[in-house]
Amino acid sequence: MTRARAGVAAALVLAIAATVFVASPASADNIRDREYWLADYGVQKAWATTKGADVTIAVIDTGVDGSHPDLTGTVIGGTDVSGVGSANGQTPIGSDSQHGTMVASLLAGHGHGTGLGILGVAPEAKILSVSVGFGVGSVGSDDQIAQAVRWSVDHGADIINMSLTRNTLDWPTSWDDAFLYAMEKGVIVVAAAGNRGSGTTEVGAPATMPGVVVVAGVDQNGTASFDASSQGITLSVSAPSEGLVGAAPGGGYYSWAGTSGATPLVAGVLALIKASHPAISAGNVINRLTATARSQGNPIVYGSGLFDASAAVSATVASVATDPADELKNWIRLNRRAVATTVPSPTSSAPPSPRPAPTAVAAPVSPFGRVLPAVGDLRDIGIPVLVYAVFATLLILVLRSIFREAIRLRESKSPRRRP
Repeated sequence: MTRARAGVAAALVLAIAATVFVASPASADNIRDREYWLADYGVQKAWATTKGADVTIAVIDTGVDGSHPDLTGTVIGGTDVSGVGSANGQTPIGSDSQHGTMVASLLAGHGHGTGLGILGVAPEAKILSVSVGFGVGSVGSDDQIAQAVRWSVDHGADIINMSLTRNTLDWPTSWDDAFLYAMEKGVIVVAAAGNRGSGTTEVGAPATMPGVVVVAGVDQNGTASFDASSQGITLSVSAPSEGLVGAAPGGGYYSWAGTSGATPLVAGVLALIKASHPAISAGNVINRLTATARSQGNPIVYGSGLFDASAAVSATVASVATDPADELKNWIRLNRRAVATTVPSPTSSAPPSPRPAPTAVAAPVSPFGRVLPAVGDLRDIGIPVLVYAVFATLLILVLRSIFREAIRLRESKSPRRRP
């Protein structure tokens, strides 16, 4: 497989994993009533404190249509890293082109008119739209993601939403640099766990990367979703992934399901936390999210539990010293140490550098040649022989004593001949 074809194959994995279960379009008049998470997960209560003003979230996805009535004025910038979208990132691209707009609406939709349209979890937050071509474009998907993360950081993102998965546990080294760059700048990365119903049987990168906030999905009853969520040890919190609605490019709406929709709900909560606690570190923003989540038991299924937006914003939570950048940095230090000498650069066609053959170390030899035993001989041969010799000597002495005693007893019992 050529490099170009390999890049397309990787992109298709991304596209399939990011695809949600889109049903028929929904009308605008009942959209607000279908957003059950606003009341059930404490979002409306949190709005008494903040609605996410002054927080910017980058949506790395298929492009966000900023002209949708629920998103006008919300998308303040963007770019395209695929080579096939528009310069501002607002032209939906790819076979799942509605995806990015639906994600953005759950995150920061502000509705329109009187009670119409979608209200996102952080309706006063702003969006940067970074369009990525899953399966399209002249650049491989892995490189697009790395470029998108860096662009987002450099253009003011506080949070990066990634409703996608690579469908593999590992990730390219270019992501090491890009994600660490974001975390060292205090930018929080949020990623979807993936959907078993669309082929993601286990959590994949970037949801396997240390320091990333990973979102699992639950149904309307708060029970882990079988089809619309994957499971794993890296889960942070859970959010609704079934019975969702989202804004579609051109002004419409869709019913949908998947952790692609659960992820922006959590990114919105992080925006509310950051807006209400602007001075705290990224590690403490994440800690407020996880520490106030409502535990559901098994962390491999639910992470810390169901998010509680009101508690995350208002509860008293002890400060922590954890830093997402340190988590990723330590992983890189432990797992990438030999990469430079054993794996060729992704941008180079040069073969790996040969590893030097091991050199045998000669055993110490007596200066008298083999007249005297070497130290190794004494340890490996001489000492065992000495032990066996001592044991054999003692055994011989014991047997000799027993034999002599037996002879003495026999002679004492034998009748003596009279003279």
